[in-house]
Amino acid sequence: MDYKGIIAKYKDVPGGIIEAFHAVQREFSYLPEEVIVEAAKIFNMPVAEAYGVATFYSYLSVEPRGKNVIRICESAPCHVAGAAEVVEALERELGIMMGETTADGKFTLEYTECVGQCQATPVITINGKPYAGVTPAQIPAILAEYE
Repeated sequence: MDYKGIIAKYKDVPGGIIEAFHAVQREFSYLPEEVIVEAAKIFNMPVAEAYGVATFYSYLSVEPRGKNVIRICESAPCHVAGAAEVVEALERELGIMMGETTADGKFTLEYTECVGQCQATPVITINGKPYAGVTPAQIPAILAEYE
C-alpha cells in the first residue's frame, strides 16, 4: 500500500489533509489506521486531530468498504418517492443489507443525507456518481455498469 506518496502530494496544499484522505480513499476504498497516523505526521498534527478529520465527513470512512460504495438518500423527498423499494431491490440484487459489503468486496450499501438532486427522486450515488429518479427495475442495469 503506497499511501505515503499519495499523502505527501498534498503536504503543502491548504487543507490538504482532506484532499489527501479523499485521494487515499479513492485508491483503497477507506482510510486504514496507518494512513491516519502517517497523515498526522506529514501535516504536523496530533493523531486525534487527523482521526477527527477522517471521521467528521460522511464521505470518508475508517472502516473497510467495497470497491463501489452505493449510497441512497434517506431524506424525506426520496423516502416519499420510493427509496425504500430501491433499497429492497439493491439488497436483493447484492445479497446484503444496508451497511454491509458483499463477500467479494465489490459493493457496500450505505445511507446518506440529501445529495442535492431533489428534482428527480429517489437518488442513489455510486462512488459519488448520482443516479436520479431510480426505480427498482433499473437496479440490475445500474449495477451491471460496475461488474
